[in-house]
Amino acid sequence: MPDRPVRTRIAPSPTGMMHIGTARTALFNWLYARHTGGKFLMRIEDTDRERSTEEAVQVIFDGLKWLGLEADEEPVFQFVRADRHREAVDDLLARGAAYRDYMTPEELEAERELARAEGRVVRSPWRDASPNDAPDRPFVVRLKAPQDGETLVQDAVKGEVRFQNSHLDDLILLRTDGTPTYNLAVVVDDHDMGITHVIRGDDHLNNAARQTLIYQGLGWDVPVWAHLPLIHGPDGAKLSKRHGAQSVTDFEAMGYLPETMRNYLAKLGWGHGDDEIFSDEQAIAWFDIVDVVSAPARLDWAKLNHLNNHYIRQAEPVRLAGLVEKVLASRDWPLEAGDIAVIERTIPFVRDGAKTIPELADAVVFALKRRPLELPEKAQAAMTEEMLARLSRLREALGALPHWDVRDLEAAIRAFAEREGVGIGKFGPQLRAVLSGGAPAPDLAGAMVALTREESLGRLDDALSRPA
Repeated sequence: MPDRPVRTRIAPSPTGMMHIGTARTALFNWLYARHTGGKFLMRIEDTDRERSTEEAVQVIFDGLKWLGLEADEEPVFQFVRADRHREAVDDLLARGAAYRDYMTPEELEAERELARAEGRVVRSPWRDASPNDAPDRPFVVRLKAPQDGETLVQDAVKGEVRFQNSHLDDLILLRTDGTPTYNLAVVVDDHDMGITHVIRGDDHLNNAARQTLIYQGLGWDVPVWAHLPLIHGPDGAKLSKRHGAQSVTDFEAMGYLPETMRNYLAKLGWGHGDDEIFSDEQAIAWFDIVDVVSAPARLDWAKLNHLNNHYIRQAEPVRLAGLVEKVLASRDWPLEAGDIAVIERTIPFVRDGAKTIPELADAVVFALKRRPLELPEKAQAAMTEEMLARLSRLREALGALPHWDVRDLEAAIRAFAEREGVGIGKFGPQLRAVLSGGAPAPDLAGAMVALTREESLGRLDDALSRPA
């Protein structure tokens, strides 16, 4: 194409969910536009009126917004541009690059059977007929594709892909009711939006040949093609419901962060040396569409979880607390005033082991339990008179601490064990049960800092005052 600013686009159809493959396509378009100083645009291909509801469109907007991939200009809606699509067909007819096909359904079926028997594509007898011979009956408009030679698709990912023109039929541009077909609408919309690079899934590669012919028929510059490999499941099969998550909404609901998904999706089919973790700024600086590999990428849950844990550890506790609050609300956990502050205070002590936001929610539950806590059966059985006496002495030692921080608490627990002449294992499990009520909790000192002095000592007092 002429040397002009890069303009990429994502053009999803509103089908009720936003597939993770579409999300990666959006990411690659966004990265390339940012890398080149260009613009990232959006088109909603809403010609399927039955499925193209406002709710389905909103799913796309919400998914891209969550991922942080919002477009640089207002979205284009394909359906309302039908008049422009028909205008382009008139231009093709005037140029002799298209023709009206008056075959009846019965004639078309007979031609299809003959074409199958002869091992060729369908060719209409109206292809070279004079317009003066046109009958008064419904017609479709077809592209007059070349019958000899080949069509070359120069693909930035796959290299040169050659299509024999003898294998390309005269595709329909307008149906009998005057509605435009997909391949026509895509070409006209991309041209009018000034799209310079069409970056999309390689399930569209065959369309590239037909769309190239439409561009050429209209005398327009053909954009740079770049067809991305599909995303497969861990077993190498095309990603489907049996692999777990398919849509952006699924991954959000499972507790993955948007920065995790941007980092991880960038690694599915593209990479920068051995770098596994990188910022958006680094990805933008490094990304080039020609570096995308042509082989399908496999979803790796272990790598995704590892990456999400990294970003959970990097995120601000106040942000994570808001996400945890939503998870707990979805579980009907009775949150009270002040609980968000408890969650925020607890997160730094528990997030190192959390791979997802629901796991992080599980890890903070111990701090939200209401007094008096009910001890697990095993812990209750271990509360002998000797154990209660020891915990009472420990409570006295802890209550005398001038500072309530991890370092001083760890030192106090070690010193207490030495004075008692036992290992921490002789009372640590019971202390943990008293503090957490049997819920997962961090190390003893971290749990007590998260709970605060007042709450920690209060839980100890409850356990010591409980009848043996």
